[in-house]
Amino acid sequence: MTSENAKPDGGLSAEAQDVLDEIEAKNVDFLRLQFTDILGTVKNVSVPADQAEKAFTEGIYFDGSSINGFVRIQESDMRLDPDPSTFAVLPWRNTEESAAGRLICDVIDTSSGQPFSGDPRGVLKRAIERAEDMGYTVNAAPEPEFFLFEEDEEGRATTKTNDAGGYFDLAPKDLAQDVRRDIIYGLEDMGFDIEASHHEVAQGQHEINFTYDDALSTADNVATFRAVVRAIAAEHDLHATFMPKPIPRINGSGMHTHLSLFTEDGENAFHDDDDEFNLSETAKQFTAGILDHAEAIAAVSNPTVNSYKRLVPGYEAPVYVAWSDRNRSALIRKPAARVPAASRIEARFPDPSCNPYLAFAALIHAGLDGIERELDCDDPVRENIYEFDEQKREEYGITTLPSNLGEALDALETDEVIQDALGEHVYENFVEAKSQEYDDYRVDVSDWELDRYLETF
Repeated sequence: MTSENAKPDGGLSAEAQDVLDEIEAKNVDFLRLQFTDILGTVKNVSVPADQAEKAFTEGIYFDGSSINGFVRIQESDMRLDPDPSTFAVLPWRNTEESAAGRLICDVIDTSSGQPFSGDPRGVLKRAIERAEDMGYTVNAAPEPEFFLFEEDEEGRATTKTNDAGGYFDLAPKDLAQDVRRDIIYGLEDMGFDIEASHHEVAQGQHEINFTYDDALSTADNVATFRAVVRAIAAEHDLHATFMPKPIPRINGSGMHTHLSLFTEDGENAFHDDDDEFNLSETAKQFTAGILDHAEAIAAVSNPTVNSYKRLVPGYEAPVYVAWSDRNRSALIRKPAARVPAASRIEARFPDPSCNPYLAFAALIHAGLDGIERELDCDDPVRENIYEFDEQKREEYGITTLPSNLGEALDALETDEVIQDALGEHVYENFVEAKSQEYDDYRVDVSDWELDRYLETF
């Protein structure tokens, strides 16, 4: 079966031909065909640029049995179909003589010729199709935070930050302005529209905001963002990490995710001029759906043992299942919007270690479930929930996110909506991998325990 980039007469689609022309014009000599495994790790197959036409018409075959959570050895043949809209030249491999290009790919099951059910990008596409069937397009805008650490003499990462800056600080406290500038230039070379960048709350912590886009393009952008940040930080002899909580007792890194639905005629389905909060009933039902499935979503949006070191009260991370129109202690916030088209909700609990395709898919399916079931949305909580005691939280009906990965996986195993969002193949392999991770964590003995107990007992 040939790729959808090929015409029936054997020629190329106009989009694919444009990429071939750009490859020639920019002296691209190698292409990286990119995809992600179930855990969100970016993988790629490199091919000479003269194989680009073949990649578009026939796809590039690879052994899927070596990729985490893909297939067994007896059913290993997979095919990569490049998406021509994702072509970009890698800024750190770009000279006058030669350059390297990147194409994000869909994974095809060669035995059936159909999209592979274990491809995270395909999982998100199915979520988007569900929204389209309901008359909506989905826009997303994430805010992935990251830390910059110094490297040791052997080039290995440390947890020593290269600055002592804080929120919105300037030089000389913020010593990473040049790094952020180069990262922004690299992102812009890759097609990003950057809105702002700044130093975050913790020492060595940073945020670079890029504009919203449709959900699939945005998930592609998150994968690209992480790769660009790491690559350009390394050029400055720094290690960039999206680990949620690399340093104890300070703020961790989140990936606040803004979401909105638009109708087929281009209107923002989340906006209502007559509502006190300028939120439509659709937006409130969507919000209620996310809140209803939040515990299970957490397994996907906060998928590591370390994720739950961030999700504790006192470090500006949301743990309480509620929404607010004004404060950031709730799980979901309604940000201020200058114009109707900007009305949206902000899910504040995801972190940047997640697989963006799976996290967005889980959020979208949960929100759409809220719309389909016409769920009622509780009133917003305008007080600081961090200051509530347990009794007051019970009065407000506020529950909390799981306190560890094991509890999140337990919640996922009882939530059919989020299971269906992932699909059987991804769900089973994801839970298997994450259960093993949590078991490994439970049987390990940390330095904290040795320091605390070894000489005491």
